Formats: sequence, structure tokens, C-alpha cells
Amino acid sequence: MHLQPPPPPSSPWQLLYNGAHGLRRRWYHARARRLPRPVLSIGNLHWGGTGKTPLVAAVAAHLRDRGLAVAILSRGYASRGRGVRVVSAGQGPLLGPLLAGDEPVLLAGELPGVAVVVSPDRYRAGLHALRRLEPRPAVFVLDDGFSHLALQRDLDVLAFPAADPWAGGRLPPGGRLREPLRAVGRASAVVLTDSEESIESTGSAGAALADALRPYGFAGPGFASATRLGRPLLATGESLPPGEKVFLVTAIARPERFAASVRELGFEIAGELRFPDHHRFPPPSLERIDAAFRGSGAAAVLTTGKDRVKLLRRIEAPLAELPIRADPEPAFWSWLDRRLDAALAGLPPA
Repeated sequence: MHLQPPPPPSSPWQLLYNGAHGLRRRWYHARARRLPRPVLSIGNLHWGGTGKTPLVAAVAAHLRDRGLAVAILSRGYASRGRGVRVVSAGQGPLLGPLLAGDEPVLLAGELPGVAVVVSPDRYRAGLHALRRLEPRPAVFVLDDGFSHLALQRDLDVLAFPAADPWAGGRLPPGGRLREPLRAVGRASAVVLTDSEESIESTGSAGAALADALRPYGFAGPGFASATRLGRPLLATGESLPPGEKVFLVTAIARPERFAASVRELGFEIAGELRFPDHHRFPPPSLERIDAAFRGSGAAAVLTTGKDRVKLLRRIEAPLAELPIRADPEPAFWSWLDRRLDAALAGLPPA
């Protein structure tokens, strides 16, 4: 597999933006705080649509299944809550998406035995988890943490979507990067998400991504992660049979990929409404969904996990979710376990 990033931007605006990011990194370098437990960050350089949340869920589940007490620290993007909020102590969501954010509530529902704590200040969130949660976390997973420079971390995993790995190669307004590509020099590993490469393969897609990023200062390994689709389930727990007519409702960064996945599973799309990423679905939006569904002839509204938590019991139409799971190649888990074991033992990075 061959991946070739675009040439570095040369416009005055892009150079100015690059310089501002460099100043920000240097400012935080001397001020970042450290929690007394290992911190593993899963993040991205893109504005949305990288497959980061399924990767966070997969990593947290893996660490939980190793017998570690895991707490996910999230910003709670687009939520209206204030301060530190425990979204889950490991027994499911305690707060709704309005106070906690859609992705933390989704993770809390999908990950029994894993705590989820939300705050813009992830250091305070971690200390709160250590004081209040039982069992006390042995490791923290920092959700969407790559650009959160105020907290030191032991591992930085950076996700790149296979469909759009370079996000135009530029910062806004000419591209969709949060930080310049040279920021990959801070990453411990990179993962090509939504890869079509089998996880039983030699991992050439992940290696190709890592090689493409070498000129930008990246020195770590690269891995591929496939996306596995589950059976669409109604809120009642029943599954939707293939061939059924469904009406799609999404508020995500890449709705076209979701629609393609639904078609791949053999469902007929009777209609679709696309809202902006992290849309809160106020009453006018709910009314619009119900009206469109009634005229579609569909059997159910089909949506994503993070949209389901915002729509559940708020629309009249039958609601179904398409489960999406990240499935990294085996070499990724071997690398992660080795590096995390060293961090738990207090050893320097290998």
C-alpha cells in the first residue's frame, strides 16, 4: 500500500498558523501536569471522522479484560455540564448527553466495568477519579487527547482515517487538520483506521502510513485497524433483518461512510437526514425526523451509537443502532501491552 502526503503548505496564513501551534506546544511543554498513574492517549489530527471513538472503546475494553481498573478521561465536547462529572463508575451511564456529551455517554453504555469521567481539565478529572472511584484506576485512557497538552501522557496513539488520511494536508481554512502534520513527531504510534486490510495480514497498511510520516518527524510504528459492523438492533433489543427499509439519521463527521456501510449490510435506505456533527437534536429537529420517517415507509430510524444516546425515547419512530467496532491488527496489541507494562513498572519508554 502506498500513501503519499501532500507537500507542506507554503501560504503565509498556513505558516503563521504553524508558528502559533509551535508556540502553544512550547508553552505547555514546561507546564503540563502528570497524574500518578499511566496515561494512554487516543487522538487524531483531523477535525472529526477518524474512527477514534471505536478505537478508544477497543483499547479500554482490552485493558479492562487484562484485569486493570480503567478510567476514560474525556472533555465532554458540546455538553452543557460544568466541572468534573462522573459519567460512569463502571455500571453504565449516570448522566445524559446534554450534561456529559454524546461520546462519553456512548462509551459508558458500551463498556461495563470501565469508568468514564468528563471535564475540560483532564488532570482534575483524573485526580477526582483517584479520590472517588472504587476500584481506583490503574490506568487512564485519554479520549481525544493528542492536542490536550496540559496533561502529560505515557503513550500517544494517533488515528488516521484510511478514506482521508491527510485531511487536505493543511490547517483551516484550506484544510481539515487541527495541527500541522509535523505534530506526529509527538506520537508513540499511528493507526490507519477503517482499513480494508485484513487484521490477519502482515500489516502493510499501517507500516505504509508510518513510512509516509517519517519525513514529518515520526519515529514510531504504524498499525492498521479494521472496522467491524454489528447487526442493527432496535431499542427493544430485536435485530433488523437485512433487506428491511430504514431511514437514516446522523449527526457525525462522515455520514456518507455510514450510509455506505448500511448498504453493504443489505438494507434499503428509504430516506436520510444529515445534521451537523455533535448536533443536540432540539425539538424542531425531532419533529422533522418523525415527519420524514412517517412519509418514508421505513421500518425504523437507523442511526449511530453516539446519535442513539441523544434520540432514545425522544422520537416516536422505532429507533435502531448500527454497532461499529474497531479491530486493530494483533501487532498493535502486542506493542500496546509491552509499552503499558513498562509504564506500569515505572520504566522509561523502550
